[in-house]
Amino acid sequence: MLTLADIKAAARHLAEAVEATPCKRSRTLSQLTGADVTVKFENLQFTASFKERGALNRLMALNETQRKTGVIAMSAGNHAQGVAYHGKRLSVPVTIVMPRQTPFTKVKHTQDFGAEVILHGDTLQEAADYADRLSREKGLTFIHPFDDPLIVAGQGTVALEMLEAAPDLEVLLIPVGGGGLIGGCAIAAKAVNPAIEIIGVEAAAYPCMYRALHGEPAPADIRPPHTIAEGIAVKTAGRLPVEIARHLVDDILIVDEARIERAIMYFLEIEKTVAEGAGAAGLAALIAHGDRFRGRRVGLILSGGNIDSRVLASIIMRSMYRDGRILRLTIEIADQPGGLATIAGLIGKAGGNIIEVQHQRLYADISVKAANLDVVIETRDSAHGQRIVDALREAGFSLHRNESPSL
Repeated sequence: MLTLADIKAAARHLAEAVEATPCKRSRTLSQLTGADVTVKFENLQFTASFKERGALNRLMALNETQRKTGVIAMSAGNHAQGVAYHGKRLSVPVTIVMPRQTPFTKVKHTQDFGAEVILHGDTLQEAADYADRLSREKGLTFIHPFDDPLIVAGQGTVALEMLEAAPDLEVLLIPVGGGGLIGGCAIAAKAVNPAIEIIGVEAAAYPCMYRALHGEPAPADIRPPHTIAEGIAVKTAGRLPVEIARHLVDDILIVDEARIERAIMYFLEIEKTVAEGAGAAGLAALIAHGDRFRGRRVGLILSGGNIDSRVLASIIMRSMYRDGRILRLTIEIADQPGGLATIAGLIGKAGGNIIEVQHQRLYADISVKAANLDVVIETRDSAHGQRIVDALREAGFSLHRNESPSL
């Protein structure tokens, strides 16, 4: 078992090379959730993830021969970027094997840091198997993303910094993939404050640590499930992190995709910061289990901010739709000049902003002298959307509303 001394040694190795990221209380998230919320912004690392802590701590332990020959790692992105960035700093050749579905932004950033990137396999396990084979064939040192004591010790420096900045925290909510982050943070936090509660958070599609701690086997799915939290989409947790978790982790919570998306939007709109799916998992758990944490001092680790811009744009639009800020209407109109102008005038007068308009003449079950007008409208909120609907109906228009859950 690693000790606090190992975490502190890692902190000395990382000094000046890794950011001591901000750890701040969030007034708005506290009001929203009923807990006293403090956030550790690991998305503000140079590579936008905590992963470079463990990567650098492991790279610092290489001997001269290993440094010259180079290293290899498998990763869905953040570990890759950490190894690539600090490998370049230390003049260590780096090869990274990534699953084929890895977000483009993470592939590009890893390449920009100077690593050779190989896309192989559909899962982390397939990428890991290929990286292991290349390691043996080429004599490269394999840098595991989570099942390595030096990696775990490096990740534990996150909790060390958190408790220095906020020593009165009662709970830490920590994203869990392979378990390196929660393993290191549990060791550090429990050593500093034995009474602190350590709770892991996993995506519902990949509850690997939960299964390990409850004696459940990993699934033998041929096609892996999809999750926005690809940073914690790990089929099997590391043996070392599992062993640490058995002794020091108090609970594992599971969160669904909708709440992860909601948490990403809260970070974006409230904290004005970008969180990837894995980075938002802790806040997602706080949202899902509000009663459990109400009135308590809760620390969240925003573990990373590397999210594909296309995915983030989709999340923003989906969130607006769920909140009733995007309204989709199908309006029946007479197929004659001026119909669209009348509709646009009514919507504009009611304060709506038309985003998209499309006529449907061929595929609608209506009179040949009529048309369906599909309109997408931006509103302030669901109540404002209802006022727009009422205004159109009062003007005599027949319409169908494609409702969001909040409407």
